[in-house]
Amino acid sequence: MSTPALGAANEAGQESILVINLRKFRRDRFAVVSAVTVVIFILMAVFAPLVTPHDPYDTDLLRRLQPPVWREGGEWSYPLGCDALGRDLLSRIIYGARISIFIGVAVVLLATVVGTLAGLAAGFLGGIVDAVISRIVDTLLGFPYLIFAIGLMGMMGPGLENIILALVYKEWTISCRVIRGETLAARELEYVEAARAVGASKAHIMTREILPNVLSPLIVVATTRMATIIILEASLSFLGLGVQPPLASWGSMVSDGRAFLLEAWWVSTFPGIAIFLLVVSINVASQGLRDAFDPRLR
Repeated sequence: MSTPALGAANEAGQESILVINLRKFRRDRFAVVSAVTVVIFILMAVFAPLVTPHDPYDTDLLRRLQPPVWREGGEWSYPLGCDALGRDLLSRIIYGARISIFIGVAVVLLATVVGTLAGLAAGFLGGIVDAVISRIVDTLLGFPYLIFAIGLMGMMGPGLENIILALVYKEWTISCRVIRGETLAARELEYVEAARAVGASKAHIMTREILPNVLSPLIVVATTRMATIIILEASLSFLGLGVQPPLASWGSMVSDGRAFLLEAWWVSTFPGIAIFLLVVSINVASQGLRDAFDPRLR
């Protein structure tokens, strides 16, 4: 009789905590607006074929460097104008969101998995395992991220798969350091000692006992790092080492417009604004989520 009542009470308590956290998040208007902006970008990327007014790869030299709609010579059918090949800028920006978000998500997911496994092993096992992993992390962190990625891309060559591998190659060290630090603190706590006392294996303790309790900071770090990955991808594409034509990438679009900054500033400006909006929105939204849901900040 008392067990169902106790379970219902616990469920109500958990629900109330969730409601309180969501209410706290909603009070941060900048975070809410930023989260909505990120969702809009994601929806645009997912449904790009349905929302783009034109094919982003169709060229029309008669519309070369056509201005935005509010300038003389602009048209509502091409609201943001056209690039040097007469391609619709709005359509290319929407398709560029697919590239940036896909690379950001892919790199963060792969790097988080690798970094989490390495950080758990280093923090829990210690000894030679910790020493080897820590030295590898320290060595990789000694190189500037963009310079390191440029070097790898120079060896592997440009391309979508290569840019993901080049960014993952160093990105995993961020989550590895976070998980290692959290694991070092967690392995001395009572619930870990209790698991050891009942004969639980090391793999069980790491994955079932420690990992669920160190995910909160990892989620925040992974969300924030996605913004960094988007900037790095745009930088590599700007330098011609990332996504190659005819694929639409915000970085390459900014690069393509450099030669026309005086006569057609919109070719570079609008993709740059898209990068700025998405990166800032991700950072602000992730900060708001951390402030609202991290119990250590209450």
